Amino acid sequence: MSAATPSIAVTDGHDDDAHAGHAHAHGNDGLIKLAVGAIGIVFGDIGTSPLYAFRETFAGHHKLSLDHAHIMGVTSLMFWSMMVVVTIKYVAIIMRADNKGEGGSLALLALISSKAQTKRWTAGIVLLGVFATSLFYGDSMITPAVSVLSAVEGLAVAQPGMGHFVLPIAIAILIFLFAIQQSGTAKVGLFFGPIMLFYFLTIALLGALSIAETPGVLWAFSPTYAVEFFLLDPVRAFLALGSVVLAVTGAEALYADMGHFGRKPIGMSWLCFVLPALILNYMGQAALLTRDGAPALESPFYLLAPVWLQLPLVILATAAAVIASQAVISGAFSVTQQAIQLGFVPRLRIEHTSAATAGQIYIPLINWMLMTMVIILVLFFRTSSNLTSAYGIAVTGAMTIDTCLLAVVLFRLWHWPKWAAIPLLGLFFLVDGAYLTANLTKIPDGGWFPLLVGLIVFTILTTWAKGRQLMMARLREAAMPIKVFISSAATSATRVPGTAVFMTSTADGVPHALLHNLKHNKVLHERIILLTVKIADVPFVRQSERVKLEHLGHGFHRLVLRYGFMEEPDVPAALALVTGCGDKFKMMDTSFFLARQTLLPSSKPGMAIWREKLFAWMLRNAESAMEFFRLPTNRVVEVGSQVEI
Repeated sequence: MSAATPSIAVTDGHDDDAHAGHAHAHGNDGLIKLAVGAIGIVFGDIGTSPLYAFRETFAGHHKLSLDHAHIMGVTSLMFWSMMVVVTIKYVAIIMRADNKGEGGSLALLALISSKAQTKRWTAGIVLLGVFATSLFYGDSMITPAVSVLSAVEGLAVAQPGMGHFVLPIAIAILIFLFAIQQSGTAKVGLFFGPIMLFYFLTIALLGALSIAETPGVLWAFSPTYAVEFFLLDPVRAFLALGSVVLAVTGAEALYADMGHFGRKPIGMSWLCFVLPALILNYMGQAALLTRDGAPALESPFYLLAPVWLQLPLVILATAAAVIASQAVISGAFSVTQQAIQLGFVPRLRIEHTSAATAGQIYIPLINWMLMTMVIILVLFFRTSSNLTSAYGIAVTGAMTIDTCLLAVVLFRLWHWPKWAAIPLLGLFFLVDGAYLTANLTKIPDGGWFPLLVGLIVFTILTTWAKGRQLMMARLREAAMPIKVFISSAATSATRVPGTAVFMTSTADGVPHALLHNLKHNKVLHERIILLTVKIADVPFVRQSERVKLEHLGHGFHRLVLRYGFMEEPDVPAALALVTGCGDKFKMMDTSFFLARQTLLPSSKPGMAIWREKLFAWMLRNAESAMEFFRLPTNRVVEVGSQVEI
């Protein structure tokens, strides 16, 4: 009963963070508090990149010489990647393209779809947005595995005899992390900010101390070293991009998590705190490799610290990795909820883990599927070095798609002049294209995994959306006009006391459940509500816009309830707000009639038979509409019907 392809409502892209229906406390008092919270949640992924990014660039599958030119070239590339990709592209530009304060690929998709002038454009944009979402699921499996494993591997550096405990400890931490999801993270979240603040301060201080010993690395701020790297060794420089991009993994999380904190706090946290800390640490690792050479390459992150501090640093880095993983898992829940509401995923059981914060949700199926895949990844790849081969493709693919969508935003929504938009987009496409192409060389070594996950998820999302579209089209073909039905049935059928609510996915025609009820029971209730729940393409809908009521005569009423894609429909609560159609709704006098379709795959044009069977399987296993819409269990009647698509 959730919405099919969304009908798009668009903001102008220039709204600030305080939006109707989803306001944030962005006064001066709340800004710093939100900025600290953002450090704890948003920057966990990119903040744990120093654990492995620099090491993998030199010691990964495409090894580099540890000489001055290569070290300075890689350091310069990392710095300018963070400036171009994170600071300019995401913080300065893309984060202005918000949908009522919400960000992420689906929110960006909803923002721009209605501005596309042709159906061909619209279909292409939808497919791009859905594929970016599909790649996110691959990323959400790899991030916890590589973050936790790379942190725990510090044990082998601090205590060489503990190396064989790395895998069991990493798996135990991951199982614990997924097991606590069902209890919610509200209390744990209070500690995220301070822990990540301390983590960033620690890695910044360690980096600064190393730079003080070899201050010459600061020349890497100059882009000439990156250019010289490509001129000196163009093939290896290109291949190195596949590892350099690890320094900006997590940049897309800034945009996806914008709805939790707002654009200004995230931008403030990045520019004033996170970016300087990361630059200092990467520069410090470069200085260490310049001084110590190959011995430091075992783990330049942990070897920045004196021996006595390495074990505490392992514990701190592991805590940071768990926080980074938590952010990605929570993101997977949020993206899934959006996809359900926008009609790309079947209804799933969603549990709220916080009475105060609507965004804190838990989806059991997604949680346990993620946990299973993450543990399989750890057992299959065994080391963070092997896992980084699988890392990067999903991120760079999503970043490239975001740039494609940004091009539409700049030209169609914001109407930038070509002289300003084209050079900027050219820079972004050049950088994203180089990173994506370099990462494609890692496909044989593990890069196939996120692509496979993305392809599977993309197939599921598009099959469900297309199947629902076909099914509703078939139902509409057989639907009787409501005025004809009322004029004939209202006078001939026996009316009985009470209210009957017939749930229908389309706001026209007669619901199948109503036809079947009249056919078999030969009665109609005194008050009949034809109820449609519509999910708008905005995150939240004002209470004043929630209800739309139309009187059809003879005790019939057409009721449409509107929700945003970040909200959970609650039909009884909404009915309590309805006035103007008789007495107040009482649940003990109200019966809810639901139509449950059984799909019959057929040779009719629409989808391939195997996709029809996949859609039929998803339809059978979708969450009951009764639970999804929070209907009282003892007041629901389900009426079955068969549909061919």
